This record gives sequence, C-alpha cells and structure tokens, in this order.
Amino acid sequence: MRAMALAAGLGTRLRPLTDDRPKALVELGRRTLLEITLERLRGFGVSEVIVNTHPYAEMVESYLAANDNFGMRVEISHEDVLLDTGGGLKQAAWFFADSDEPFFLHNVDVLSGIDLAAMMRFHVENDALATLAVQRRQTSRPLLFDEAGLLCGRVLKDGSREMAREVARAEELAFAGIHVISPRIFDLLSEDGGFSIIPANLRLARAGERIAAYRADGAYWRDLGKPESIVQAERDMAGGLVG
Repeated sequence: MRAMALAAGLGTRLRPLTDDRPKALVELGRRTLLEITLERLRGFGVSEVIVNTHPYAEMVESYLAANDNFGMRVEISHEDVLLDTGGGLKQAAWFFADSDEPFFLHNVDVLSGIDLAAMMRFHVENDALATLAVQRRQTSRPLLFDEAGLLCGRVLKDGSREMAREVARAEELAFAGIHVISPRIFDLLSEDGGFSIIPANLRLARAGERIAAYRADGAYWRDLGKPESIVQAERDMAGGLVG
C-alpha cells in the first residue's frame, strides 16, 4: 500500500518552532511530526511513501536516512516552488503510475485516531474517486456534502457558498486533512502549477465524479499548525487520548 505525506509547507503558523527547521521536523512528544505520520501510515499497512519537501529539504532527507526511512520505502518529491496540496500531488504522479490501488494523501501537521483501514474499505466499497475524512465540528472552512455523503460545495471565507451542484440539503463538515484517492485522478487533474486539492475536488464533483465523505466524528483529531496546538497535543498524548 502506498501514501503521500504532505510535508512541504512553510509552517509559518508554527513559528518560532520552524525558525530553523521544516514543520515536518517539529517535535511532538520527542517524535517529529513526520515520524508520527509515517509510523501511523505504516501501522495501517503502508510500506511505500512519497514525501514532498520545500524548505530545509536536505534536512528532511538526512533525517529520513538517519532513521532508515522508518522501515519503509520513502521517495522525495522536492518542490522548488510551493505547489500546494493539489500541485504537490500531481508532481508525485509518477510514484503511483504502476498501480491502480487507492492510496492515502495525509497532511503531516494533523494528529488523529481515525481508523485508516476502515476509511480505505469505505473508499473501495463506495467506488469513489476520492474520499475525505470529515468530522462534525467547528471550522472556518467547512465543506458541503449532500444526503448521500458526496461533496457538493464549500463555504467561503465571507460565509457565502460555492456549490459544485445544487442539492436539497447540504451538511457542513470539517475536513481532517486525510484523503484516500484512486490513481485515475491523475488523468483528471487538468490544473497546472500550484493549486489546492479542494477546488480540484469541487470541479471533479461538478463533473459527476464521486468525492465521498468518510465520517470520523468520534475519532480524536487535532490540527498541529500552531505552537499551542503542539502543547495541547502533548497533553492529549500524556493523557492517553491518542497514541
């Protein structure tokens, strides 16, 4: 099983922790965010991972080599210019080219107890192009899903709705930073350069593709984008809320 760990971001919200390192190498409970992500993926059967890099790329590569890639095959996709989530994924298409098996796309700056095996099964059973782990919680950027659990829009910063298609009722759900994606998406990503995967998902939903919601409402989840989030996550780990 394969995955991509999104680790190329500048980590500006994590400063000063990222003043001398990439966000992927920020530590949480004496482990880096990258180590936590890779070991979690490995625990669900992932043996091959591609990691995108931008700032401090050599530091990430040296770190992986020093830790024997945490027992996995790890490839690097370096971005001279940040490509965002969608552009980064598209650049890494070669890594998935020889397989038709779905793969995980996992942000390195989220910590969760989401059952990735159940999420993969859900994706396959629903014959989805992409499946997004989502939860019913407060967020500044909710996505909209119809009664069948398929992506139909999103809420913009000004509170207005961007709809991929009109539906009778749309539920607002928070994206958890984890996808399962079928490789045929690479034939459908017409965007070039740097672009976010979310607008691409909306375009594909508008075209009739199945972009599904995997409900993970009861699972632990935390965004690790700010120093105070790191501190709270360490408390959560110490309290046994997440491994």
